[in-house]
Amino acid sequence: MNHIRIAVLFAFLTGSASHAQQAKGVGEATDGLVLYKAYCAVCHGVDAKGDGPMAKNLRYKPTDLTRLTARNGGTFPLVRVRKVIAGEEELPSGHGTRLMPIWGPIFSTVAWDRDLGLVRVYNLAKYIGGLQK
Repeated sequence: MNHIRIAVLFAFLTGSASHAQQAKGVGEATDGLVLYKAYCAVCHGVDAKGDGPMAKNLRYKPTDLTRLTARNGGTFPLVRVRKVIAGEEELPSGHGTRLMPIWGPIFSTVAWDRDLGLVRVYNLAKYIGGLQK
């Protein structure tokens, strides 16, 4: 199943027409906000606090993305966030299995242009950085 079908399925299951509309046009997006809304908000929530419409159906509560800086001694961990999104970062053993989708390879194949995948991952990580309290 490709990323657009997954996003549309989540939108259908959660009753969110806005997610479905965003997913249809997100294929070539590189903007962090657009990517966040299409790929992350369904689990992490529009406000990024881990309370998206799918959160209640998940085994583990999604991370509150607004507190990453606070939990990292006051510095936003941009490199680590980028690596987690791309699937390059090992998660702590206490986290259980990796439940968050690895978006890096999907972002690289969306427009059949691998170079934009790195741009998408970086822009999404920078957007999350801007959400910090």
